[in-house]
Amino acid sequence: MLQHLSISNYALIAELDMDWPEGFTVITGETGAGKSILLGALSLILGQRVDIAILLVKDRKCVVEGTFLIRDYDLEHFFQINDLDYSESVVLRREITPNGKSRAFINDTPVSLNVMKQLGEKLVDIHSQFQTFTLNDADFQLTVLDSYGHLIDQVGAYRKEFQDYLEQKRLHQHLLEEEKRSNADQDYYRFQHEELEQAHLIEDEQGELEKELEILSHAEDIKTGLLQAGAVLQGSEDNLLSRLAAVKAITTRAAQHHRAISDINERIESVMIDLKDIASELDRIEQQIVIDPDRINRLNQRLDLISHLEHKHRVGSVKELILLKETFHKRLGEICSLNDEIVRLGEEIARNETKLWSQAQTISESRHKVIPVIEKELQGLIRSLGIPDAQFRIMITPAGDLSNDGTDRVMFMFSANKGIELRDVATVASGGERSRLMLAVKSMIARKNLLPTIIFDEIDMGVSGEVAGKVGMILQQMAKNMQVIVITHLPQIAGKSRSHYLVYKYTSEDKAFSAVKILNDEERVMEIAKLLSDQKVTVSAIATARELLDGTH
Repeated sequence: MLQHLSISNYALIAELDMDWPEGFTVITGETGAGKSILLGALSLILGQRVDIAILLVKDRKCVVEGTFLIRDYDLEHFFQINDLDYSESVVLRREITPNGKSRAFINDTPVSLNVMKQLGEKLVDIHSQFQTFTLNDADFQLTVLDSYGHLIDQVGAYRKEFQDYLEQKRLHQHLLEEEKRSNADQDYYRFQHEELEQAHLIEDEQGELEKELEILSHAEDIKTGLLQAGAVLQGSEDNLLSRLAAVKAITTRAAQHHRAISDINERIESVMIDLKDIASELDRIEQQIVIDPDRINRLNQRLDLISHLEHKHRVGSVKELILLKETFHKRLGEICSLNDEIVRLGEEIARNETKLWSQAQTISESRHKVIPVIEKELQGLIRSLGIPDAQFRIMITPAGDLSNDGTDRVMFMFSANKGIELRDVATVASGGERSRLMLAVKSMIARKNLLPTIIFDEIDMGVSGEVAGKVGMILQQMAKNMQVIVITHLPQIAGKSRSHYLVYKYTSEDKAFSAVKILNDEERVMEIAKLLSDQKVTVSAIATARELLDGTH
């Protein structure tokens, strides 16, 4: 429950500190005094967006801080998953700087606005007269069923799985589109890969082939040259080796008489050995070289193929062609893997869809069970609020397909008068009837799913007299289980409250400000008397005010 609220530099509020009691509290005040401003400030620490225009003094920051007692509301898990320190008393603070920046804190720990909003939704329900229009909303009507039937967690779990299911379907569709594009490329990749695969490319072969072709293309000239060289060395009668042998014979005889010539003789012997080896190597090479036009033709064809592939794929080497072949192979593998993934994901989607249908059916059965109980309770509450012939029914029909809420469509049916056919509440309920119906709904839900605090902002629209008193009694009953705060203009409701705050406006230095004070018993009498009187407070109004308060206490 809300224990304390402090506001600084917000709209018409300069500084405000107020404690909030348990039970039923009303807030009254003249139109324009600042009651809505008070709620606006409170909404800031419940995670609502802010407008910099709310700053009273434009060069000072606005600070709103609220203290809440939360020990009985099982919020430890929320604090744990958001990495926050839990305590039985939690402080929510919001700061708005002059440049429009907003900061949010929970127990002095900075948090995102979303986290603050999530916690705020677990602490306070602010209901205004304008929210009666949400009664027409199918989502709200479904939430009433789920809230009353304690199905919120079950539906929440279903919704999470349904969103995962939708994401899977979106991914599946994306993969199908990708497959469609890939299939258009698949034949191209396969043809290119097969062409390169059938070429049996070897990384360094192009250079080797070019060397071989160079030799074969000049084989006749090479053989002729080698034969001539061999003849010079040892093939003719007057060959080089014969002449060196003659030289060696001469130097051998001379070496007998001169030692230095012996060294020369050894060198001549070494040269003759080298020349014989050269002659033998030239002969071996000449024997290996063949004149082979067919081989030349095959080499040219092979080099032409490689050149064609290089030109076609705009690369400069066989190595690059091999890498390109591997790329085509990889893309073909990816297409194959894509097909496998599409099949796998399709099967998973089918399994999850079956599971969701089962979950939705279970939820639907639970909703059908709780409908008669809700109808009976709500109809009784509406009749007690001054619509004695009211009829209320909940129509639930199958949606035909899975949705975020399951497979159900819900419609609240209402009739305020005998003999009038039940119709959609959106089309037949007047503003006052919607207001009372919404109060009945809130009262019913509050007893089933307790929030610490509920605030009604002029929920009494369209009611007066005896019905207003009954509204006050319903609010009293709600306040036995939770903190109820009501902004009202009706004395019958104000008289039922346990505590009474007055919002008023005052002027200081030619500037208007709003302030709040708690009323004592006599001040309450006078304030309720004002609500009873058109203008001047009369003696009878004061007497009636005392009766209203005496009837409560």
